[in-house]
Amino acid sequence: MYRIFDTTIWIDYFHGIINPKTDLLANSLRNDSVCMVGVIVQEVLQGIKNDAMYHRIKGHIEHLPLLPAPDFNTYDSAAQLYRSLRKKGLTIRKPNDCLIAYYAIHFDLELCHNDSDFNIIASGSQLKIWKPF
Repeated sequence: MYRIFDTTIWIDYFHGIINPKTDLLANSLRNDSVCMVGVIVQEVLQGIKNDAMYHRIKGHIEHLPLLPAPDFNTYDSAAQLYRSLRKKGLTIRKPNDCLIAYYAIHFDLELCHNDSDFNIIASGSQLKIWKPF
């Protein structure tokens, strides 16, 4: 089964932080069960200041399966997800999180993250979150 790993997990992984989520990422990379969302690629790469590190990390992620590029319906669906959560009294701080969550829901993929927005999204939607226990 493929999984999506949010930017927070990738950053920890590339900084050498070892925890259950980065272990899952490492195992998933070995098992070819990681797929990427374009906005996560952007978020991971845009924060790298060192050129050599940028090229090294880019080399690690550029060959991973990339979910289809968003079209109007993708953005509309992410906006509808945000709106449905707001109607339930749930506020999401970062719009990109609704886009990432939409991909996970649409493709029926589990999401591994360190971002409280995704827990809020999951509480009001069909988003599946990876839990270590």
